[in-house]
Amino acid sequence: MLGLLLAVSLGLSMVQLDITVVNVALPAIHRELHTSLSGLQWVSDAYALSFSSLMLGAGELADLYGRKRVYTIGLVVFVLASLLCALSPNLAWLNAARVAQGVGAAALLPNSLAILRQAFVDARLRARAIGLWAGISGVALVAGPTLGGVLVDALGWRAIFWINLPVGLAALLLTARSVRESHGDTQRRLDVTGQALATVCLASMLFALIEGHALGWAAPSILLAGGATALAGGLFVWWEGRVAQPLIPLAFFRRPAFTGANVAAGLMNFGVMGMLFAMSLFFQHAQGLPAAQAGMRLSLMFLPFVALVSFGGRLVGRFGARWTAVTGLALMGIAYLGLARVEAQTPFSAMAPWLLLAGLGLVPAMPAVVHAAIGAVPPERAGMASAVNNTARQAAGALGIALLGGFLHLHAGGIVGVRTALLGAAMALLAGALIAAWTLR
Repeated sequence: MLGLLLAVSLGLSMVQLDITVVNVALPAIHRELHTSLSGLQWVSDAYALSFSSLMLGAGELADLYGRKRVYTIGLVVFVLASLLCALSPNLAWLNAARVAQGVGAAALLPNSLAILRQAFVDARLRARAIGLWAGISGVALVAGPTLGGVLVDALGWRAIFWINLPVGLAALLLTARSVRESHGDTQRRLDVTGQALATVCLASMLFALIEGHALGWAAPSILLAGGATALAGGLFVWWEGRVAQPLIPLAFFRRPAFTGANVAAGLMNFGVMGMLFAMSLFFQHAQGLPAAQAGMRLSLMFLPFVALVSFGGRLVGRFGARWTAVTGLALMGIAYLGLARVEAQTPFSAMAPWLLLAGLGLVPAMPAVVHAAIGAVPPERAGMASAVNNTARQAAGALGIALLGGFLHLHAGGIVGVRTALLGAAMALLAGALIAAWTLR
């Protein structure tokens, strides 16, 4: 079982690393590929776009055609895409490869947990295995900015993609040797139409938000993207309400607790990912720090989460999801308000307490919103609820980079832009706290 646990954990660690590792490499990518700020936003969001929009469909494919098979395909796609990222001669190539990375990630994340649940029949062993799986996820989040910074300073930005090759190949070998094939409900049918409409809606929305600042909000391409967003979104809701086996069962969104948990989770990631994007550029552009130092400073926010991850679950168990989520999201919002006062000359000693407070808020907030979403549906639909919650968080994170990153564009990446982006992140988190207080049980 150790080989199986390592196989799924290595795949998960690559996915989690690539959520945060790229942020500290953005200035180096900007210098070498001569890209604009909107180009840097796409480096982050191209991955998040395909990752978030395809995650639900990838889980359905694994149920139909085999979890091991889909997980293996995901590893191959992710490794090959990482190779293409490392070899990128220009921004268009890099962003196309990042989209492919997101496709691989969408196949890896939901199936890594599904493989674990299938392999460990004993409830106690399964709980320990999932705990280790979650712990590795947290370590990868912390290591991402620091590891990325060290690699960028020592070897250049391409190294953050080269490192995925040995990790991915090791995961492939372990998967081939240790993971047995399993299936879910083979009677279900993949909702291809719903999947396509969801992808078009998110892609066109991101295009409008990212490129609108550069092209002008009245530009024909931006207006067309806005129209495509509305049309695809409307058709998605209509289609999901009439198809027998929808990608997302919309009936559950009539439950305030389910809707509130997913909106609060989305607002949480919206703020976190927007903050990471803004602060990475702030540390390296405004304060002139090397990538390694910037990465270590960003990692400080995730240290409390890794150290106290089990404590957050106990808080939910004792006090319930509602007030645990409210407290965590409010602490994060207050922390970002504190960070929003930064200047180029602000010492790190003045920022560190706010970063730690944000990390402390994440400890109860993350398990609370997931628990609330799962608890709002019947037990047999817990997997669906978890997948929807994960998708909401990843999609909202992409929107956070697109929308809050636009404030940097408006102010030429200066201090005013950073402060405005941090203020927007704080407002999102405080809004999430209010929604959690109003809707959760």
